[in-house]
Amino acid sequence: MFNDNDTLTTKKAHRGIDQIRADFPILQTTVYGHPLVYLDNAATTQKPNVVLKAMDDYYKIYNSNIHRGVHYLSQKATDAFEVARRRVQEYINAKHEHEIIFTKGTTEAINLVASSFGKRYVKPGDTIMISELEHHSNIIPWQLMCEDRGASLKVIPINEKGELKMEAFDALLDETVKLVAVSFVSNTLGTVNPVKEIIEKAHARNIPVMLDAAQAIQHVGIDVQFLDVDFLAFSGHKMYGPTGVGVLYGKESLLNEMPPYQGGGEMIKTVSFEKSTYNVLPFKFEAGTPNVAEVIGLEVAINYINSIGLDFIREREQQLITYALGQLQEIDELRFIGEAAERAASISFLVGDTHPFDVGELLDKQGIAVRTGHHCTEPLMNIFKIPGTVRASFAFYNTEEEIDKLVKGVKKAAVLLG
Repeated sequence: MFNDNDTLTTKKAHRGIDQIRADFPILQTTVYGHPLVYLDNAATTQKPNVVLKAMDDYYKIYNSNIHRGVHYLSQKATDAFEVARRRVQEYINAKHEHEIIFTKGTTEAINLVASSFGKRYVKPGDTIMISELEHHSNIIPWQLMCEDRGASLKVIPINEKGELKMEAFDALLDETVKLVAVSFVSNTLGTVNPVKEIIEKAHARNIPVMLDAAQAIQHVGIDVQFLDVDFLAFSGHKMYGPTGVGVLYGKESLLNEMPPYQGGGEMIKTVSFEKSTYNVLPFKFEAGTPNVAEVIGLEVAINYINSIGLDFIREREQQLITYALGQLQEIDELRFIGEAAERAASISFLVGDTHPFDVGELLDKQGIAVRTGHHCTEPLMNIFKIPGTVRASFAFYNTEEEIDKLVKGVKKAAVLLG
């Protein structure tokens, strides 16, 4: 499924989990008198001290706007910003540095492609293909674009385990499809989609593919050249970096053909009242002052991940999810939602007929942070005919002891809620 870049994934963590946890100050806090058990990593991961320090140093030591400034601070900030771009390029093995576009996050990256790709390539009668597993941010931008362009959506269905029905995908893939946009990993069910197969089948018909990698980038190595994916989007805050920054990777040939997403400073080459010309990649898609501190923080977060080792992260998270599934299934009242054969570090479940909000509130009072609700996948909840789920999502800094507390808390909630 994944092709790990050996230079990034062969390192092993030589420190124990307790030492690793000490890197994250928030993990040392208490909630309602209990040690924090943070199991909401699919929503956002916690930040190590090195990331916090790097952002603090930027504001304290060399805060300045980037590009075009000739003074020392501007040059230092610009250098740090562009080092971050190169680090992202290396992390996902992009062919060119200028194929890395900094955005506010996955949502903005998807909106950028929907808007710019739609203007360039989509016409009335065309279709965009998504799946029933998608986050709202990979549904609504395409709906908006389709309304504007006179196009429509096709949706790949799932089976009862929460896996894509690939025979249905094959049947839906026809000459009307201009783009396939699917999640690499489901944020709600943890399902790992067969993205390599999807890309190969779409490319056989000359159809480009966009991957929402927000729930994959922090768990495994992603090699965009191996996958041959056309667009890929992810967020910094889900990979131990800051909020407010994300990445759009796009193949050079497609990005060059697409019009700018926003107008303003930096994305122009020349401006007059009669006509303006646009800058080269990547600046054509980076209008205005970017989130400089956050981009610098993202670079340090990637360095931190590399220091731990993606192979260690993947192995550790698989240990945690296997342990959690084994312990949770001993609870008679508990029902798993989604049981894909290949899944990443998230588990969704319900406790009897109890509303997930009630379970979540009782867990919170015990210091256990989980996510409840429809997880911005309301169409998926409608398919399962449920109001939402309780979702526990794991990171390499979690422990079996924390899972034991989750299980104990769910059992207590089952008794209290009847």
